[in-house]
Amino acid sequence: MEKVHFTEEKATMLATLYGRALDSREAEPVLGDRAADEAVRQIDYDFAKLGITRDSAVSVVLRAKPIDEWAAAYLAQHPDAIVLHLGCGMDTRFQRLAPPETVHWYDVDYPEVVELREKLYAPAPNHTNIGTSVTDFEWLDQVPSDRPALIVAEGLTMYLTPETGNELVRRLVAKFPSGELICDVFSKFGIKAQKLNTPVRRAKATLHWGIDDPHELERHGLDLMSSLDAAHWSQPEVMARLRPFTRFQLRMLKYFPAMARMAHIVRYRF
Repeated sequence: MEKVHFTEEKATMLATLYGRALDSREAEPVLGDRAADEAVRQIDYDFAKLGITRDSAVSVVLRAKPIDEWAAAYLAQHPDAIVLHLGCGMDTRFQRLAPPETVHWYDVDYPEVVELREKLYAPAPNHTNIGTSVTDFEWLDQVPSDRPALIVAEGLTMYLTPETGNELVRRLVAKFPSGELICDVFSKFGIKAQKLNTPVRRAKATLHWGIDDPHELERHGLDLMSSLDAAHWSQPEVMARLRPFTRFQLRMLKYFPAMARMAHIVRYRF
């Protein structure tokens, strides 16, 4: 068993891993992320203290599913792409999407996160881990810039300050000839209400960057393709697999738009 000791925001990645693991144990899972479940079973950690339950895990996988689908669509059209998975945590997106060997995938996160990933996840010839903070921008020099890029940042932007977040986006867009950025963002209200977010509160983490209008990032050379607020993360076929109370909660978001707009999943081209 791997002994895990993470503090502050680094502990929140275990919450999302555990959420995907719990989903995989359902009779009709949303993601069916068996690699996440295998990782959880190898980590010696009290996951219960993260506050993730079978019901709250739904928000984790409902966010991940459209990101996976958009990423898969891009890679189907660009089988020679570079993928940057920023603030990857313990996410098993590489395993879920299983990109062709013509795609080179980079998982980027803190060195201690990468160390654990390399103990738990098997290496692949088209996969590279980079152990660094995403805002130590020198790491970008390790990545080729001669191919289209898919940049994925799930559960990252809200932990950045507006200054570093905008600078990161600017540098990414400037580096590659073309590509897509897929990420999730919190509104300013979502940042103010962060203490209501159980994993964030229990990890004693702090959220900083709120974006009310996803068009804000277009000033960096991005073109907004899609934006889904929390009320529109799940398709009807996914809703049908959820428990009745969870379906009720998601439907109620449509009547409380401020709550639904606390989080968006966005897709840009550049």
